[in-house]
Amino acid sequence: MATNGNGQRRQSQTDLMQQAASKSQSSKPKRHFRWMTMLLFATMFQLISMMPVMVNAEESELEIATVFGGFILVEWLYFICARAFAKQRATELEIIAFTLSGVGLVTVASVNPDYALKQFVAILIGLAAFIILLAIMRNVEVISALRIPVAVAAVGLLGVNLVMAETVNGALNWITLGSFSIQPSELVKVAFIFVGAATLEKLQSTQSLTRYLIFSLGCVGALFLMRDFGTALIFFSTFLVIAFMRSGDIKTIGLISVAAVLGAGLIIYFKPYVASRFEAYRHVWEYASEGGYQQTRVLSYSASGGFFGLGIGNGRLRNVFASTTDLIFGVVCEEWGLVVGFCVILCFAFVAVYALRLARHARSTVYSIAAVASAALLLVQLSLNVFGVTDLLPLTGVTLPFVSRGGTSMICSWALFAFIKSSDIKTYPILEKQMDE
Repeated sequence: MATNGNGQRRQSQTDLMQQAASKSQSSKPKRHFRWMTMLLFATMFQLISMMPVMVNAEESELEIATVFGGFILVEWLYFICARAFAKQRATELEIIAFTLSGVGLVTVASVNPDYALKQFVAILIGLAAFIILLAIMRNVEVISALRIPVAVAAVGLLGVNLVMAETVNGALNWITLGSFSIQPSELVKVAFIFVGAATLEKLQSTQSLTRYLIFSLGCVGALFLMRDFGTALIFFSTFLVIAFMRSGDIKTIGLISVAAVLGAGLIIYFKPYVASRFEAYRHVWEYASEGGYQQTRVLSYSASGGFFGLGIGNGRLRNVFASTTDLIFGVVCEEWGLVVGFCVILCFAFVAVYALRLARHARSTVYSIAAVASAALLLVQLSLNVFGVTDLLPLTGVTLPFVSRGGTSMICSWALFAFIKSSDIKTYPILEKQMDE
């Protein structure tokens, strides 16, 4: 009995020690993202990269300086307001978004100073879309209520695109409004994920699933009619991710993929001109003065930049058509260096891992789907851009998110980051506090 009593006392002492250790560990301050350190580092990087552009701007020096100063001011105001008023504790995504946007702004301004103001305005609109979408994504009921109106708006926008758009570089995907032009398919990317995530949350019947399938096929079909095959592939890849997260059945995804390949084969058979657009793939050096002109220049000039680049404004790829849009990754590698080009890719890899981690603990499946689908869409688009200009994949003419010149592309990129950030409960401090209680 005495031994049993001593054993019980020792066990109770052990329990008390474990509880004390647990309390000690819980009392330790949690490590938070060092946003100020990273913001200072990002600002220094931006200022150093902006100096050569302002020096070479000559007549546009004041305008360029104003744009760059405005960009840094907006960046700091956002973080101060986010921390002081919105009580944000996780701002990793915004650091990445501003850094990538800064790389794009500097590159675009160095190629043509006239592009600087438009790119800055696009960043401002993208940031506004980011904030508005975060507010909408706060409430699952609001998301569900907006599902059908957003789907109708997306289909209507694609329909207007088919009627009003002008053919640019072989694709029917630009609508010109005065001195501005928009690419509706970029905005529909946001709607596609929004509708997919909201539909997944409410999938209670085969009828609901069928409606979403029809919506998806309608979007991809419209993109094929517009001959925007790169964006069509991005939509289809995103649909596969959403479908897999809905069913978890790899066989179903395989069947859908096979059906898509057969459909693409039929299109090429009945529309041979589609295949002709990719005849230079893997043969760019044989078509160095024709269909492979852009890729051969990207490969040559990017390699000449080495690890640390020739210096902003000193490259030759900037003189090639679409240097600030489709080929901008090559410009970054040539002038900024392969190190910076690789860091751009790493940023998107980090975003993908970050989204997956958030999705595991999201408060609703709608946030898990939105985060993972957004990260997947960005990765596919990044791959098509980077591997396309380097001839590892066919050149499809898609933009590099955040970096390429283009208003609707920039808005889409910021909006997709909003989907990822909304899956983190720390984005909404009041809700987090309610859940803790």
